[in-house]
Amino acid sequence: MKRILTASLHHESNTFNPIITGRDDFSILYGDELFASLNDSDSISGVVKTLQDEGYQIVPTVCARAVPNGVVSKELYQELKADILERAKKAASEGPIDALCLSLHGSMRIEEIGEAEGDLLEALRALFPDQPLFSSLDMHTTYSKRMHRHADGFVGYKCAPHTDCFETGAHAARMTIAALERGVNPVSAWVRIPFLVAGEKSETTTEPMKTLISALRDCEKQKGILAASYLMGFPWADTPESGVSVLVVTDNDQNLAATEAVRLAKLFWARRADFSFHTETYPEKEALDAVFNAVATGPTPIYLSDSGDNPTAGSSGDCTGLLKLLLDDVRTDQLSHPVIYGGIYDPQAVQNCKGKIGMGVDLKLGAAFDSRTTSPLHLKGTVKSFFTGWGVYKSDLVLYSVSGVDIVITSKHIGFVDPQMFRDLGVEPSTAEIVVCKLGYLTAPQRAVAKKSIMALSKGSSNEDLRTLPFKQIQRPLYPLDLGFEYNPSEFLIVE
Repeated sequence: MKRILTASLHHESNTFNPIITGRDDFSILYGDELFASLNDSDSISGVVKTLQDEGYQIVPTVCARAVPNGVVSKELYQELKADILERAKKAASEGPIDALCLSLHGSMRIEEIGEAEGDLLEALRALFPDQPLFSSLDMHTTYSKRMHRHADGFVGYKCAPHTDCFETGAHAARMTIAALERGVNPVSAWVRIPFLVAGEKSETTTEPMKTLISALRDCEKQKGILAASYLMGFPWADTPESGVSVLVVTDNDQNLAATEAVRLAKLFWARRADFSFHTETYPEKEALDAVFNAVATGPTPIYLSDSGDNPTAGSSGDCTGLLKLLLDDVRTDQLSHPVIYGGIYDPQAVQNCKGKIGMGVDLKLGAAFDSRTTSPLHLKGTVKSFFTGWGVYKSDLVLYSVSGVDIVITSKHIGFVDPQMFRDLGVEPSTAEIVVCKLGYLTAPQRAVAKKSIMALSKGSSNEDLRTLPFKQIQRPLYPLDLGFEYNPSEFLIVE
């Protein structure tokens, strides 16, 4: 039985967020712990289940995942990397490793080191110089020369929101099988596109991404093409590699890979001006006006995205600007139900509320981490409920009520992606008039509750107006920060 080594690192690192993401922020599985966590929705499960179904033995090393946040602790990354390599060496001493099939994000950044994926792949390639090495990637990968140099092939998600993670892992596994069983010789071509785009402008159910993703799928139907991906980059990271990439992997046909990569890059560049917000989007105060107007006409709930401080885009989750506007607005107190606000990441505030359900508590709330773009609020409110160990990351949750707003406060840096969070705290979002979430586009579970969605261009580390961010390391020119420059995809072509 052939043996396939696996590992998984998933983190989207926002370099504008001052938080250093550490061990407590991660969910980490070691070795065989992976098998008890397999599911039908993540890419490592797609890798493992597909290979197992074809009779391969999986050799698991480490699987680590965290909600997007600031750059990852150098110490933690080095521990994870060392553990992966140690387990890989031990497995190799026990018998041949026939291939490696990984699940990586592609935009994980490490303090003092930089990119994680290229660094890890280089180390694995040194151990396994001749074995096929493939990986799935997040659509928001920031692709690099080190990644390109040290793997045989990648395939990225094609759906945003990412509903095809399992399928993409399965795709990477099928490429691995093709290399092992059918003598496929993968070669790649890569074209960088000098373009930054926020995820909220690149949902794949709307244009222009709908057409662009269709072009990828048509490309993959061609004989000899193993995978075609638009890797959109992560816009809230200031790195020299920032931008969109086109990656095409073929079976031993470098000319085909290059031709298709250039063609797909031209197609993408031609649509650059078509990227726009598809949700109603306004500056903060105008967004509140739009929300209250929508409440007056119904139906409700109306969802409002606090987009500038979106933890799932790596922001700190403790910015208070939009919350303060809500608390100060006289219309808030006139609603029939309290506004549900999800939420604020503030471990000390959670601790101060523990054991005080039904009691009045004075809180200093917010700006626990990002004191550069936000300020704490000093509030007098009531603790409505407390939930211990919520979700994958086991965060404690508080529901704190003040001035017509029920505020969710979390002890860990987590995303406000699931309305079950509100229900577990004793409030039903479907009966509220206004629900605020620190998100950009709504996740599918939140969208299922919302009758209407509006996005506020609020402040934080995930500002949707990318021109306001203090970039220093990116390569210029870069659209839309720079306009009117010429771009020839062939000049950016890198082949292997």
